[in-house]
Order: sequence, then structure tokens, then C-alpha cells
Amino acid sequence: MQCISGGRYTALSLILAASLAVAPAFAADREVGGLRVPEHMSEGGRTLVLNGAGLRTRFVVKVYVAALYVTTKSQDATALINSTEPRRIRLQLLRDVDSESLDEALQDGLRDNTPPKELAMLKASADRLKSLVADLGIAREGDVVDVDFDAQGVAVAHNGKHRGRVDNPDFARALLRVWLGDKPAQTSLKNALLGN
Repeated sequence: MQCISGGRYTALSLILAASLAVAPAFAADREVGGLRVPEHMSEGGRTLVLNGAGLRTRFVVKVYVAALYVTTKSQDATALINSTEPRRIRLQLLRDVDSESLDEALQDGLRDNTPPKELAMLKASADRLKSLVADLGIAREGDVVDVDFDAQGVAVAHNGKHRGRVDNPDFARALLRVWLGDKPAQTSLKNALLGN
């Protein structure tokens, strides 16, 4: 009888240990703006961790939830911008956004955070981004736009479908400054992306 009890105890312990090992994976996801934001994701065979996530509003309208994924967490915006490690900005849309409005917001962010001389040198890359965004058409509520940054440049995906790249490291840094620069799209969003 003691042997059976011991066996039951051991089995119960294993089940409990397994459930505790699995539970943090689900508990680790965050909720921002009513959306689930995963703590981890994979890019190019590497695991990226959530650095921070926040809500982008325009006036009082909720536009999207943005999440910044990195290889190593940091609260240093300059270090994140200048890193050559993979980084991802994920935008989960909370309303329909046409490509013209999205491009206008990105181009405004580039102008606000890039010196005019540098911006002029990045014109071809900014035009390439404009064409990638135009290909999105209307991004619908619930859609996901991923902007992946690496040592060679930046890639854009829409709902998991690769849309194209801009191979220019200087442009990748300039584009990341739209969210993390001195004049970000929204200061509270920048702070949230930095984990503050």
C-alpha cells in the first residue's frame, strides 16, 4: 500500500511540476490595449524578447499597439537604435488604416528625427519604404505589421507575409528613431517601448 501511495505521490508531483513549468509561458504574455502581446518570438532562428509595449493614440483614437522585440533588453534608446542585432517593431492595428496615412505618419517621423542633410541622403530608401507601405493597401483592424531591423537594413511584413526590404543600415536607424528618437511619434509610447 505504501508503494502505491508513493507512486501516486510521485505521479502527482510530476503532473504538478509539469503544470508549473507550462504556466509561466502563458502568464508571461502581456495585455496592452485589450490585445495579447507575447513575451517572446523568433526571427531568423533567434529568440527575441519583449523590451516593452504600448498604445499609440492619435488625438483620442486608439490606432495600434506597438511592441519592441530585441535580443537583449535595454532602456537605452540610442543603444537600441544603433544595435546591429535583430530588432522588431510589431504593430497590431486597433482600427483600419490606409497605406497613405501610415506612410504619412512614418515620413513625418523620419523628418522629425533626421537632420535635413541626412534625410536627403536617405531619400531613395524613404521612397522604397513608401512603395512597400503602398502595397499594403488598407491595413484592417486586427492586422499585424512587422518591421524588422538588422545590420543590413529593414524588412516589412504584413500578417506574416514578407512585403520587401530596404537594404540601408542608416535608413534602418532613422526609421527606428520614428518610435525611439528625440521627437518620437508619441513620448508615452517611446517610454513604454523602452520598458519604463
